[in-house]
Amino acid sequence: MSATGRAALEAEWGRCRWIWNECVARSRAVQLHNKAHPHDRWTCGPARLDRMLTEARARTPWLAEGSSVVQQQTVRDFGRARAKAHKDIKDRLPMHRRAGMPRHKKKREALPTLNYTRRGFRLKDGRLHLAGKIVLTVVRSRDLPSDPSSVRVYQDATGHWYCSFVAPAQVQPLPRTGRVLGVDWGVKETATTTSDTHDLPHAQHGKKTQHKLSRYDRMTARRRPKKGQAASKGYREAKKWRAKTYAKIARQRQDTARKWAKRVVTDHDALAVEDFRPKFLARSSMARKAADAAIGATKKALIEMGRKHGRDVRLVHPAHTTMDCASCGARTKHALPLSERTYTCNACGAVSPRDKNSARVMLVRASAATGNVRPVATPGWCRGRKTFGSAAPGGSLSQESPPVQGEEDSSTKPRRVAGHAISSVAHGKAAHSADQFAGMARCASPGSG
Repeated sequence: MSATGRAALEAEWGRCRWIWNECVARSRAVQLHNKAHPHDRWTCGPARLDRMLTEARARTPWLAEGSSVVQQQTVRDFGRARAKAHKDIKDRLPMHRRAGMPRHKKKREALPTLNYTRRGFRLKDGRLHLAGKIVLTVVRSRDLPSDPSSVRVYQDATGHWYCSFVAPAQVQPLPRTGRVLGVDWGVKETATTTSDTHDLPHAQHGKKTQHKLSRYDRMTARRRPKKGQAASKGYREAKKWRAKTYAKIARQRQDTARKWAKRVVTDHDALAVEDFRPKFLARSSMARKAADAAIGATKKALIEMGRKHGRDVRLVHPAHTTMDCASCGARTKHALPLSERTYTCNACGAVSPRDKNSARVMLVRASAATGNVRPVATPGWCRGRKTFGSAAPGGSLSQESPPVQGEEDSSTKPRRVAGHAISSVAHGKAAHSADQFAGMARCASPGSG
């Protein structure tokens, strides 16, 4: 990015940050007044804040130099954040789940974020023209599927600038394969599936760079300023180096997850995915390794890839998946300890690896379509799914299926297309029918694809 463009964006962000802080001050003043005078209540809605912005632009030439589009959007964003905080208080949500009231944005801590609506930007000759005579050269990670309706220009912790567009996207159907897959999440292996060729081993991206992260953590701790003092240049540089290392690890995890999800979605028509919430692992002895596995990010990438290509993705509740037998459905009387990695059924005598059995249980539960299974909500741009034939007795699964009769149709829905870098470094950033699973004949055998 040129120095002129960077300076223009930083100046625009300075005005938006001032407006945000003025909205915070006005909101707090209204809150104190309403608390002291219950019978004479004031309001602080978007209409009143818009009038405040108009008056401020009329008497402040520095503020009037900026674009009114991005400043009005700042007021809208503040209004949504404040409304969400009031809704959480009204609903009596626990404190750890509340969004919290909007706070002041400090100059050296808040990262720039500028939102432009359709009338505030345009793309022409490979350049992004923003309101306020700001022209930027964009390095595209991929082509936009259609004309965007809005754009968000932001800076990350490493100092790179990006723009994220909102554009209607269409489903990209893939050829039918007639195969299904069950996915079980874990720590030793990030994903264990019913197919040996589609298991995802633990990549250990964070462990490989732990020595560098530890060094930057020590540098940051030594240079941390005392309370009330400004941060030194060395402290800011150490934070930047640390942020760059973490950003690289995040990109590596994202790249691994997307490549694996693409391969899984390409080779299978339907997916039974464990609806695993890895939050509890943060309080266990496996916290560091579980965080390095990035189970949540991998699960998100798999669901998004399935939506993109019109596959049937089912989220299965993880309760008792390690205790049930995938062959006969019997359940053990006691929970299996983590040290026991082989599942042995006392009813039918089936023996299989623990995680492989859990993955096949996902398929069985998805075929039954019980209350423990919820389909992923398909957006408007992926409607009209066709399903397989009638349900098989017992709701079991197999690898082969009859061909699908009919064609897929799709419509559009606005969707954010992110990852367009403005810096010199390019960075790639409703219900479904149960017939999809139940039309199979027998349960998938271990190691099959």
